[in-house]
Amino acid sequence: MSATQDVEISLGTGRLLGLFFALVVVCGIFFGLGYTLGRSMGPTAMTAEAAANTVKPKATSGAPAEAANAAPANDLTFYKTVEQKDANPQLTPPSNPAPVAAPPAPAPETPHASASAYVVQVAAVSKKEDAEALVGALKKKNYPVFLAANAPSDALFRVQVGPFNDFKDAEAMRGRLAGDGYSPIVKK
Repeated sequence: MSATQDVEISLGTGRLLGLFFALVVVCGIFFGLGYTLGRSMGPTAMTAEAAANTVKPKATSGAPAEAANAAPANDLTFYKTVEQKDANPQLTPPSNPAPVAAPPAPAPETPHASASAYVVQVAAVSKKEDAEALVGALKKKNYPVFLAANAPSDALFRVQVGPFNDFKDAEAMRGRLAGDGYSPIVKK
């Protein structure tokens, strides 16, 4: 019987570093060759076979397909086709659209109060949308709320509850609103 002996291969530090740098040099050579070949194969060096294999977008009508075929293949990038003016005349909006009449704005619901009436002001806000949202929330809680008409020079929209003929009634409403978390004031 013959005895098999195991052979142990040991690489020293010098040999291990030599193999590493040899591998780096081989990778560098392949990278350099790929870079120079890729650089020489620019968009103008495209072969007829490669141009035939490129994917062309399908068009539903004949006009866009003709425009796509008329342009050189290397100029058709996504961004350049998006930037083209009047690429498809069917998709361009008309130059003179018919004016659409806006619905008339509803008149503010201001109750006619006498000069001696009291109101409880809940808020004075600069955006009409905020004021209308607050009016809607207070109406859900069954408050007699309205959006006070403001002067043309005034930029605030006032949300008020009332009117009340008696100061005690207005003060009671102010207390009720304060209990709901608002900071109201009584105005005459």
